[in-house]
Amino acid sequence: MGRATAVDGVLEVPVIDISAWDNGGEADRAAIAAAVDEAARTVGFMQIRGHGIPESTVNAFADALDAFFGLPLEEKKALRSPSPDINRGYTPPRTEKLSLSLGVPAAVEDLFEAFNVGAEAGAYPELDLPEAHYPANLWPSLPGFRAAVEEWCARAGGLAERLTDVFARALGLEEGYFGPFTDHSLDVLRMIHYMLPEEETVIDRDQMGMGAHTDYGIVTVLWADRVPGLQILDSDGTWHDVLPEPGCLLVNLGDLLARWTNDRWLSTMHRVLPPTDGNGRVVRRRSAAYFHDGNWDAEISTLPGCVPAGSEPHYPPTTVGRHLADKLAGSRAGRLNENSPREAARLRAARNG
Repeated sequence: MGRATAVDGVLEVPVIDISAWDNGGEADRAAIAAAVDEAARTVGFMQIRGHGIPESTVNAFADALDAFFGLPLEEKKALRSPSPDINRGYTPPRTEKLSLSLGVPAAVEDLFEAFNVGAEAGAYPELDLPEAHYPANLWPSLPGFRAAVEEWCARAGGLAERLTDVFARALGLEEGYFGPFTDHSLDVLRMIHYMLPEEETVIDRDQMGMGAHTDYGIVTVLWADRVPGLQILDSDGTWHDVLPEPGCLLVNLGDLLARWTNDRWLSTMHRVLPPTDGNGRVVRRRSAAYFHDGNWDAEISTLPGCVPAGSEPHYPPTTVGRHLADKLAGSRAGRLNENSPREAARLRAARNG
């Protein structure tokens, strides 16, 4: 995981237009799948054009983020999760350390604040899903907020599902292969805001907007301001800036997909530096990561065709629920995740380089 390849010191995140996936011909589908496979094997990130999400939906969602994060801090804190094990509600600034999810201690807490919503057990009444994995959402009493956020979840979730169809084609699997693993997926939308209170002017040494980490699940659909901060790590231990192209959504692969493909595809390490102006003051940056993580009870074993003859899989089977619990215990509960030795070694090498 996390081995993005730079060419002559440059790391390109390819732009892939998927508009022809649904209405194009066989050659169009083959070309899209090949482009996704190339990006997944070499970078682990891609810029998706032709996603079909209307600009009006994007604008309404951005306005909803502004309305929520503009609330007084105490009002936002009233929406904190009752437990760090419940991945819902508000996270104040400087209360998480994302690098702990990789098993790497961090000097200081991350700068960002966030608000999470996700799949609820009530959305699948016929399945009797555990509330611990599908908890109820917490909603602020802001006019139009819930409607805008739920619309974004529907659109981003639809894109994630379409991408898993592309993934199946790219990996030589039958159409719809991932459906039984994702039909009650533990999807979470994390809305993120980077900004210091007005009275604070100095960032702590080693302060991260969001510490180095890999995403945990299958695929992440990321909307973000075109403000510098996001960086991804290459195989030589160098960090590279990434900005979303106009009209595109950033997409990156998560640990479960890397594990599923026996590391044929990459879950690339990334971080967010505190976004600053020319005077070193933190400026506002907004983003929203939609995590498509799979069914809590789905067993993840290496996919057909991903283990060379005579070799053994890199990873033992696991379940989505077990894997996510280990990761979240690090980032949210502050417990060092001891199940990510490969990623931890890579992050330590990057720091020492």
